[in-house]
Amino acid sequence: MPSIVVIGASTDRSKFGNKCVRAYATKGYHVYPVNPKESAIEGWPAFKSILDVPVEAIDRVSIYLPPALGVKVLEDVSRKKMAEVWLNPGADAPEVLQKARELGLNAVRGCSIVAIAVSPSDLD
Repeated sequence: MPSIVVIGASTDRSKFGNKCVRAYATKGYHVYPVNPKESAIEGWPAFKSILDVPVEAIDRVSIYLPPALGVKVLEDVSRKKMAEVWLNPGADAPEVLQKARELGLNAVRGCSIVAIAVSPSDLD
């Protein structure tokens, strides 16, 4: 089963951090939501940090954070083994992309929901 860590996951179903959790779950991914204020999101246990996610190798990380926070979490992200890090619209500021590249991360700018052939509007 492929895996995804959603940083900035939300319990608010109108937010993209929640839509991402639901979209990947419907595509058969094991979802690891990251939100320091929640214990569960859409039935998945939530983690305070990516460092708390109990697996070493992750297929994909999807970030839904304002750029100032995104830059800060990238150090922790770089400590995990993952294929790619998706910087979603709003989280893909130049300084975040630059930091990801400095850390040697395979950063992708774009909507990680659309990347798995799901339209975010179908999740409203």
